[in-house]
Amino acid sequence: MNRSALVLIGTAVATVAVSSAGYSVSGRPSPVQVSTNPQQLSVVGLPCFPGNLTLTMTNTGTESLYADLTLSPTGPLQLSRELFSSWLPAVEPDQPVSAPVEVRVPRDTHSGQYSIDLEVDRTKVTVPVQVNPLPPKGPGSNVALGEQATASSTHGNFALCGAVDGDNDSEHWDTLTGWNDGTRAVFPDTYDVALAEPTTIDRVELYTLDSIRYPAAANGLRDWDVQVRSGGGAWTTVASVRGNTAGHVTSTFTPTQADAVRILALAGNGNTYSRIVELEVYDS
Repeated sequence: MNRSALVLIGTAVATVAVSSAGYSVSGRPSPVQVSTNPQQLSVVGLPCFPGNLTLTMTNTGTESLYADLTLSPTGPLQLSRELFSSWLPAVEPDQPVSAPVEVRVPRDTHSGQYSIDLEVDRTKVTVPVQVNPLPPKGPGSNVALGEQATASSTHGNFALCGAVDGDNDSEHWDTLTGWNDGTRAVFPDTYDVALAEPTTIDRVELYTLDSIRYPAAANGLRDWDVQVRSGGGAWTTVASVRGNTAGHVTSTFTPTQADAVRILALAGNGNTYSRIVELEVYDS
């Protein structure tokens, strides 16, 4: 599955903000305008493919005020926040205040149309949310794509799910994609991915930082073990990499049933951070 397909699956299907009319449900003019970007979302039931919504409140009145924007999801929608509170100054020009929201659904959610109702100062806006079927993962698929990731630590400028988002292009390395641990020059570090179900795997592809500006020999991951877990038990090492200076390394091993895969990072080039642009896991 390519990056463009992931954008359609995990993010919004439109990018134009929608604003409230500036009137409350009672007809009284409201100084607080609400907008969302985008105006509708499309999500799937993969833990690391949330829909991303930006909420914005703008005070168009002549007096500063404090506003509480409530979010009420329908059906199975799970929100990273259900309240956005902010002080809204009355200044010229109007000063918008924004906050992000992640929208997720359980894996077994039925496809269909749901919504998020927003309300502030009795002004209401509804955001449609389309839940799509899970992307197929047949033989030869990357079974780590979009699955739940955990790590020993994560740098504050990076997202935990960045290394299973389907983007293995190191040129995109920044807060948009990839994972960076949060403990400079302290090893070992771990990055784990829980598979949707026990799967027999025999290959792991690891992409570490390797760009024109940040070459792997100076900034990428140098030493690591590939480990698997079966039945929730102990981790077992199935492959080891030492002295790496490349941006992409393939590790193959005897087919092994696993319910999770771990990268045990032991050292980074430059002795700085553990950096993974993308971790891919393939069944046999």
